[in-house]
Amino acid sequence: MLELAAKSLLAYLLGSLLGSLIIGWLRGGIDIRSQGSGNAGGTNALRTQGALFAIGVVIIDVGKGWLATRLALVSLPGLPIDPDLDRAWLTAACVFSVVLGHIYPAWFDFRGGKGGATLVGATLGLEPKLILPVLAVWLIIVMCTGFVGLATVCAALALAAAAAWLLQPPSPALMTLFIATALLIAYAHRDNLRRMLAGTENRARRLWLFGR
Repeated sequence: MLELAAKSLLAYLLGSLLGSLIIGWLRGGIDIRSQGSGNAGGTNALRTQGALFAIGVVIIDVGKGWLATRLALVSLPGLPIDPDLDRAWLTAACVFSVVLGHIYPAWFDFRGGKGGATLVGATLGLEPKLILPVLAVWLIIVMCTGFVGLATVCAALALAAAAAWLLQPPSPALMTLFIATALLIAYAHRDNLRRMLAGTENRARRLWLFGR
């Protein structure tokens, strides 16, 4: 249990390192949470700071998701490996914790991003073959509706469906993880969903086919 608790905590703290706020600090204290949509993720970074800034944000946020999958597999100084602890469930706990840390970062007043890029990085570390169907769902939803938030929620749900379809037999740990992260990401987008229903949500007009 000590290994589970320690590595889950480390993954959460890793998730709390937000790419947008780190790069913003390096660029003179820019906090994109006070600009645009107020979100600390890649989409708002692109809208408010431009492509290079957003690319850096995505690299950091994807990278920490991937690192969380490695955390469960390595031996840390002073932390013994628990031989009775299932590695799959430990990995799932670390991934959920890193996504939770991204959304509710301890370092930044618990105001973070929405978790999509970090989940993509974790999926690359867990099962890379799930990425293509997930990205396809994301792109189709954005092109049809223009709503990045809706596309991210649908892509997170599609990840669980893709895992059930492509992983035979599906891992109970991974299925639990993907369902839990999909629900967490949907909850993180609750304000976006409300704005969509109210007709006030911004659209990604460059990708929205019907917006042209």
